[in-house]
Amino acid sequence: MAKVLVVDDAAFMRMMIKDILTKNGYEVVGEAADGQQALEQYKELKPDLVTMDITMPEMDGITALKKIREIDPEAKVIMCSAMGQQAMVIDAIQAGAKDFIVKPFQADRVLEAIKKVLG
Repeated sequence: MAKVLVVDDAAFMRMMIKDILTKNGYEVVGEAADGQQALEQYKELKPDLVTMDITMPEMDGITALKKIREIDPEAKVIMCSAMGQQAMVIDAIQAGAKDFIVKPFQADRVLEAIKKVLG
């Protein structure tokens, strides 16, 4: 069972993703509300996959992505973006994100991205 770390500053967004994941056989091993927490939890939990919001307080998702990839170049991170953040999505892909999903989340798109990234 793949272990996932869910990162979003909005609790209800984390809940939505968690719901989609657990219903489909993934284990959510941790949650973080900002990039700094995401980095700490990544080191501690070593998840198979991270879903990472782009816009967050303390440390944004792209910075967190870069720092996670410094400690683990193999890290699999899927970015979550709101509509209209295309430029940030491009930055994220260049920084090493494997895919991105757009809010509001559609279960089938989330699962498709995860399956693709986890192989």
